[in-house]
Amino acid sequence: MKEQVLIAGRYRLNIAIGRGAMGEVWRAYDEMAGRPVAVKLLHAQNSEPTAAARFRLEAQTAGRLSHPHVVGVVDFGEQEGRLFLVMELVEGDSLAAVLTRAGTLPAEQVARIAAESAAGLAAAHQQGIVHRDIKPGNLLLDANGSLKIGDFGIAQFMNDPGGALTATGQIVGTSLYIAPERALGQPAGPPSDVYSLGCVLYQLLTGQPPFRASSPIAVLHHHLDTPPVPPRELGVTLPPAFENYLLGLLAKRPEDRPTARQAAEWFASGSWRGRPEPLPAAAPHPAPGPGATAWDEVVKPKANASPGSATTYAFPSAVAGTTASHRTRRRQRTGARGAVVHRSRTVGTVAAVVVFLAALLVGLAWFSPDHSSADTPPTDTPRSTNPTPAPAQP
Repeated sequence: MKEQVLIAGRYRLNIAIGRGAMGEVWRAYDEMAGRPVAVKLLHAQNSEPTAAARFRLEAQTAGRLSHPHVVGVVDFGEQEGRLFLVMELVEGDSLAAVLTRAGTLPAEQVARIAAESAAGLAAAHQQGIVHRDIKPGNLLLDANGSLKIGDFGIAQFMNDPGGALTATGQIVGTSLYIAPERALGQPAGPPSDVYSLGCVLYQLLTGQPPFRASSPIAVLHHHLDTPPVPPRELGVTLPPAFENYLLGLLAKRPEDRPTARQAAEWFASGSWRGRPEPLPAAAPHPAPGPGATAWDEVVKPKANASPGSATTYAFPSAVAGTTASHRTRRRQRTGARGAVVHRSRTVGTVAAVVVFLAALLVGLAWFSPDHSSADTPPTDTPRSTNPTPAPAQP
């Protein structure tokens, strides 16, 4: 078709910017709206019997979507026996071109691409539309670096991967990003798009898709049975949170993958950096007594005035609600005969303690090498035990 051809009386074709088996894409100008657009034209004598139906389906599916990360459809029609589709013109490259030029992208940029592409997929899934052909060539970056999903509907007829094996030019691109359930001949669903997106993100980070082999059939077997190599094992600097989530997108079972909406929110929130979640608020502590700090109440040494008595310390108990107990060790030297005596006596009853705090009263004293000990049952405050002198021996 010659340049400067007018389609539908308003779309003037300027430059051919793409060509494929089904048709060609032109940069055009909408003279009615006064803006540049992209016009896709179906080949006049397309030999594929489903080409027209697929072309119409793309117009119907993409036309139902209005989202900043989906290439918008402006118009659809037929002129001189040729179907045409008018779309938003994306001034930028596909991710396929970016990969060819750069090889890999940094995690920061891949996370943004993940958030935007997942958001576009979520909008499609909400409308009951499954893309079925997510791959680098169908993900476009505009002049501002914002991602847009293109070619909706093109892969909708590829429900049987076995049949697609005979389709020239399709299996190579499709097999690298096809979900395991589709390799088994099952219908594509929203989780299939999520898996394919995971394959694309993996390639953006590592420079290669998760599975490669000498034939498309071998690639399909890898999708079914082989776990992907973690990107960090390939030398990619990546936060562990990002890597774990990416491997979750590539889960073999559809039910084990997050939804597109969940993935979009997770990446957009910055969770891929592995930022810690905020800790829950601490439980309030009981107020200390008058004239004392909370620390004083817990660990301040309790001095005993009696000579030879133990000094005791109070510490918090490991279990809230338990009673406090203490053990006092004492020693006493007797008269000239060096008799050692001891006596136990019970003091008080157990007092209730505040919630989450109990006191463990420990008494330590140092005397001469010979000693005795006396145990006292639990009490509410630390006390010392004074020895009772033994009666003189005859």
